[in-house]
Order: sequence, then structure tokens, then C-alpha cells
Amino acid sequence: MPEAPTIDGANTVWLLVSTALVLLMTPGLALFYGGLNRAKGVLNMMMMSFSAIGLISILWWFYGFSVAFGADVNGFWGDPGAYLGTKTFLAETDLWGATAENPSGIGVPLYVFMAFQMVFAVITVALISGAIADRAKFAGWLLFAFGWATLVYFPVAHWVWGGGIIGADIHALDFAGGTAVHINAGAAALAVALVLGKRLGWPREGMKPHNIPLVALGAGLLWFGWFGFNAGSELTVDSVAGLAFINTQLATAAAVLGWIAVEWIKDRKPTMVGASSGAIAGLVAITPACGFIAPWASVLLGIVAGAVCALAVSLKYKLGYDDSLDVVGVHFVGGWIGSLWLGLFATNSVNAAITDVVGASDGLFYGGGATQLGRQALAGLIVSVWSFGIAWVLAFVIEKTIGFRVKGEAEVDGIDIGEHAESGYDLSPSGSGAGSAFAMAGIGTPGGGTTSGAKPEAEPAAPVSEKVAG
Repeated sequence: MPEAPTIDGANTVWLLVSTALVLLMTPGLALFYGGLNRAKGVLNMMMMSFSAIGLISILWWFYGFSVAFGADVNGFWGDPGAYLGTKTFLAETDLWGATAENPSGIGVPLYVFMAFQMVFAVITVALISGAIADRAKFAGWLLFAFGWATLVYFPVAHWVWGGGIIGADIHALDFAGGTAVHINAGAAALAVALVLGKRLGWPREGMKPHNIPLVALGAGLLWFGWFGFNAGSELTVDSVAGLAFINTQLATAAAVLGWIAVEWIKDRKPTMVGASSGAIAGLVAITPACGFIAPWASVLLGIVAGAVCALAVSLKYKLGYDDSLDVVGVHFVGGWIGSLWLGLFATNSVNAAITDVVGASDGLFYGGGATQLGRQALAGLIVSVWSFGIAWVLAFVIEKTIGFRVKGEAEVDGIDIGEHAESGYDLSPSGSGAGSAFAMAGIGTPGGGTTSGAKPEAEPAAPVSEKVAG
């Protein structure tokens, strides 16, 4: 006879801590993206991340969690009414994963698991914003975030983790979000960037990061929070959580070296922006693989991801799309690298859940043949096409109705002033008069001129450095 439902204190505490760590990643992303942006658009860039915390949290509570993790309906979405926000789940039997045979599940209250997955949804949406820096209306962004989360992220989370077609039918592996988060957000970022078009002056004018210490701080907070993202995805305190933790550190460290090695070879100078971007590339690539590969394979993955993403960020110049902070070059490309890596290096020797739970196979180099590699490629392709297509349609409709791109004058004067009536930096002397709120580098007055005593921000004539990534 099954024992009575029991909360596992260790698992619950670890998941609560992991949830807080992942939530910290979105403000970290705001700092990272804000530093990479120009001074006159830093607040708008950060606002898009913070608004995602507000909007997506409510949507997730009300119906998103049900769509993603409710009982499977047809392989594409879960029962929308299963965990509807109008219901409460505080009974002693409301434990995540509970069954008649195992009433305790993993010993974690349902609301704890709901909160953990909530912060995943938040940062996935926020990632997209880096591709459209300096030119998107804030109202358009909120409407897009609402539509994309509802039509793309919530269903895709079900496909990958909730018993849908990718996890249950295709048997593709994704430990913490390479497909569901990074490929998903990267494909959407490319679509929206194409609809909105290029920033005025790009790539002729230089649009380099305005605050590199802010970039490094944001990258550091992302690195810190990512341990909750990856190791927390095991949901329990065990050896696989430890494996995910060490693999996250090793791959990220190796990716820093891989990125700056490419810089050293190409430009003869390693940069702080490059090291920070390399860290993000490594974190992205290890996300789907951290609980399924051996540590030595994580080091190799980090080196490859750092080097390839450092080269991939230059694709926008060759192909002519303006992905402002290189969401495509880092998150889309890095997500694909990490996902395909599982088809090569996944092994049951480090995690028996590969076959026992997911029904997947060992990777090519562990005797599993090319089967798992094909599954990973198919999963990535499905998510890429769905996310890109829906994002393009949403962005196009928004642009043709309420308008998605700001007017040219607002873009030139500074989107912070045009959209939020505030600026990130007030460089005017104290008591300088009514124009002081606009007296910052690169920002003019609402009338189009510059304030008294303020000089326009000097921008180099060369294109933005290929080392800039987001």
C-alpha cells in the first residue's frame, strides 16, 4: 500500500533556490543587453526584460502552466483547465509528479514546480528583445510578448517537457532548454528583426556597447543564475544535479577561452565584451546537454560553442539582417550546437533517464548510431519553423495595425525619451534648466534639436564590432 504524501524538504528547498536564481537571470539579462546597447536606448532595452517578468508571470499562472504541463490533449498542448489560475493547489496531495502508486511524486509542492517553470518562460521571452534594440515600440513589444508566449512558448514547452510530440513521440533530449528556450527564442528574434528592418544608419554607423562594465556584470549574474537553470532542472537533489552543475561551469569556462581565442587570431586583441559573450555562448550550448553528457564532453562543447558563435555573429553583415545584440548568433546557433551535441555524446552511463524516462538513445560516439542525432535535428527544425513563422506573422500584424517600429525621429533622438520620457544618464550640470532631463550623450530634445550645452554622441563610422553579442 502506498505511503501517505510527503514533502521532500531537500528537493523543495533546492527548487525554491533554483527558482530565485533563474529569476535573477532576467535582471542580469537586462544589464547585459543594456550595456551592449547605445546610451540613448539603455532604459528601453532594460524595460523590455522587466516587463517580461510582469506580463509572462501572470500569463503563466493563469493558463500557461496548464497549456505546457496539463495532461496531454493531442501531442501539441496540455489541458488548458488543468491548472487554471482560478484554482488553488494547497492540499497535501498537490505534489508535482504524484501518482496513485507514488503519492509523493518528487516531494515538491505543485506551486514550487509552477514557479520554477514560470521563470523559464519569463527569460525565454526576454531573450528575443535583444534583436530589436533601439527601434521597437514598447506597446508593440508587450503585444508581441503576449502573443508569442501564448502561441509558441507555452505549446513548445509542452512538446519538449510536458508529454508532447518532441519528448514523448520523437524522443529528443533537452535537459534544461536548448530547444525549448534558445532555439525557440533565437528563431523568433530573427523573424522580428526581419519585420522591423535595420536600425537607421546600420551598418554604416558604429553602434558599439556604451557600458562594457555593465555587460560584464550582466554576464556574471547570468552565469551565477544559470546554475539554477541547469542543475535545478533535475528537480531533485542527486548526482545528476551535481553533474549538471559541474558541466555548466566547465562548458562556460571553455567557451570563454574559445571565443577569445578566435578574437586573438582574427583581431590580435581579446576583449571583455568577447569574454562575456563567450560565457553566454557556453551557457546556451550546455543547457540542453548538461545532465546527459560526461564532463570531458562539456569542455569540448564549450570550446566549440565559443569559437563557432564568435564567428556566427558576423553572419548578419553577410546576410543583411540587423540582429542588434546577436541573439541569433549566440542563442539560436548555440542552442543548435548544444542540441546536436546530444546526438553525438549523450550517454546512459551518466544518466539512465535517457532511455528509462525519455526513451532516447546513446549518442553516435557512444555506440547509439545516428538515431539520436536525427531526433535532435528534427526537434530543432520543428521548433525553428514554428517559432519563426508565428513570430513573423505576429510582428507583421502588429506593425500593420498599431505599429511596431518607432518613428525615425524617436529613433534618432533616443528611444528612451520617445517611449519612456526618461533617460539612463543625465550629464547636465545641476540646475541647468528645463532641458536637463534630455542632456545626455546622443539624445536630443523632443523637438529634434540638442539641449543647450549638450553635444551629440560621437559614433565611429565603422560598422559595429563583430565581437558584440547578446
